[in-house]
Amino acid sequence: MKHSLPGGSSGSIPVPSGADIRATTGEACGLHLEDGTFLPGRPFGSGDGCSGEVVFNTGMVGYPETLTDPSYHGQILVLTFPLQGNYGVPARGAVDRYGLPEGFESDRIRVEGLVVSDHCGGGCHSHHSSTSGLHDWLAGEGIPGLSGIDTRALTRKIRKRGTLLGRIGPASAGHSGIPDPNTRTLVSEVSGAEERLIDPDPGGALPEVVLVDCGCKASIARGLVERGLRVRMVPHDHYFPGMDFDGLVISNGPGDPATCVDVVRNVSRALALGKPILGICLGHQILAMAAGASTYKLPFGHRGQNQPCLELPVERGSRCFLTSQNHGYAVEERSLPEDWTTWMRNANDDTVEAIRHRSKPFMGVQFHPEASPGPMDTGWVTDRFAELVRDSSGVRRGSS
Repeated sequence: MKHSLPGGSSGSIPVPSGADIRATTGEACGLHLEDGTFLPGRPFGSGDGCSGEVVFNTGMVGYPETLTDPSYHGQILVLTFPLQGNYGVPARGAVDRYGLPEGFESDRIRVEGLVVSDHCGGGCHSHHSSTSGLHDWLAGEGIPGLSGIDTRALTRKIRKRGTLLGRIGPASAGHSGIPDPNTRTLVSEVSGAEERLIDPDPGGALPEVVLVDCGCKASIARGLVERGLRVRMVPHDHYFPGMDFDGLVISNGPGDPATCVDVVRNVSRALALGKPILGICLGHQILAMAAGASTYKLPFGHRGQNQPCLELPVERGSRCFLTSQNHGYAVEERSLPEDWTTWMRNANDDTVEAIRHRSKPFMGVQFHPEASPGPMDTGWVTDRFAELVRDSSGVRRGSS
């Protein structure tokens, strides 16, 4: 059985037998795309519908970390690896010694909806850390899921067509009037509302970094404190240039960096202080904009744990790193000021993956050096930043 692609698209998306499972209304449930395509599937999780930008992630593992990444706010996530839910979900609410979530990247699921090929339901999940199944987790947090979708064919469609808005719901819901989440300032919807101090050595003489929360993954904060830094996490719109700090980190987050006007303005002021700065993912784009560069929307973004990044200059012996990424926007290389340089490029499409200042301790990386759920190829970026902070502050690890 095949379902044709309307809207002038060529090819077809196979629909597995039984994929037209009926909702309680008697209608088929599925994924509506803005071009008119309707892909019937088997609902799981919450029975509520949702809408958002449809994006795909090519990682093979890590759905607990992925689904709780605030950068997915406003998006319907398609996981390309066929089997999902097979190792269940770890204990919710567990925190580490720093008070940060364990096994997750935030306190709740951040995607609007989930689309998979095969959902391992019926209690067949198995892992020593598992306390519940994927279906129960999604249902408990009001997140709809769809299985029985040919996610490979859907991914190929997105790659060919470019960005698509979508809606999960009954057949009658239709594809018209799907709102574009990128017109909102999504960062303001995921950023913490209050300042928070994470101190690995209370009373000790540790360098202090300000971490601007644009939708920060827990692993970013954890990676900083584990390297002997005191972390003061502040809301995205906090005026941090007036604070006393030894280094600055701008976190990941969702949406269009052009909507982050306050953060860009504050980072621009912080650049004048000359202290070490690290931008990660959205933070990398914000740092570039604060320096005077521009950004643009990618056709379908980079999401997964297998994005290859080449360190420049590319010559014999150059390093290539496998990186974890989640972003839909990129820095326009030609717009970088003369005192900034491209540090790394994506080996697949030559997009800018890292920038740095030619003489000052400023750097931004499009990928995630904290890399949860992996790989750990680029943890040295955070090591380098921590060393720059210690050198700048004069406070060495273990000193008093």
